[in-house]
Amino acid sequence: MLNCRQATQLMSESQERALTTGEKLALKLHTLMCRGCRNFERQLPVIRRIARRYADRPDNGNLQKEDPEE
Repeated sequence: MLNCRQATQLMSESQERALTTGEKLALKLHTLMCRGCRNFERQLPVIRRIARRYADRPDNGNLQKEDPEE
């Protein structure tokens, strides 16, 4: 049985690679019983999309303010 940390790790990995049948089954069993992980699984595509947009910003995410005295 997976714990929440393992489950969320597999959810994240599933965005980059195909999970094995055993991993899919273990994850499905966990999410059937864990409301928090079901919520995370539902939110993961949104988190990924936001992170990708942030990384693709023209200023490359540089949020440092320039010193007006320089």
